Amino acid sequence: MSYDPTGHLLLTPVDREAPLRVRRLRQLGVGERPDPVFDEFADRLAEVTGAPYTMVNFIDEHRQFFAGLHTPDGVRPGADLGAAAAGAGAVSRYMDRDHGYCPHVVVRRKALVLEDVCDYPRFAGNPVVDEIGIRSYLGAPLIDRTGVALGTICVVDTEPRPWGRAGLETIKAMAAELVDQIHRREDGLI
Repeated sequence: MSYDPTGHLLLTPVDREAPLRVRRLRQLGVGERPDPVFDEFADRLAEVTGAPYTMVNFIDEHRQFFAGLHTPDGVRPGADLGAAAAGAGAVSRYMDRDHGYCPHVVVRRKALVLEDVCDYPRFAGNPVVDEIGIRSYLGAPLIDRTGVALGTICVVDTEPRPWGRAGLETIKAMAAELVDQIHRREDGLI
């Protein structure tokens, strides 16, 4: 883990599994371009949780890529748009690895529930709070049959949300469902 020398806040954790993850993502053929199946999954995740933003997120050494994306206005930018091109407050398919909470979920390999990120000093200083206005996060890792944490599924809101135990169980169950779908795709069953 690394620390901000001025505030001693926890920053993005060191991810020693990233090279292995990148190899596995390439083997599976995911994580480099938008995928309609993952977009549909993100839409269903939004419907189930009531969250305005939902993502199927694959993470490499330097960035996060939302292969599945749901936004409240239904806009899904293409893979050619970077975070900088999206502008302040806009949603892109890409995000720097040091932004957001998914890198923590991948390294910890555990679901993360932040009903109000401002209640957690180590997470309140994340750039997504000021730059995008994120106030609530719920995410779970996508751990495949080889043991690699491929990425996450997550839901975020610009308002605090009482996710509770039900939210935690929902996000974990949906992550397991998506991993199963990825395995069936790899096996040629879908």
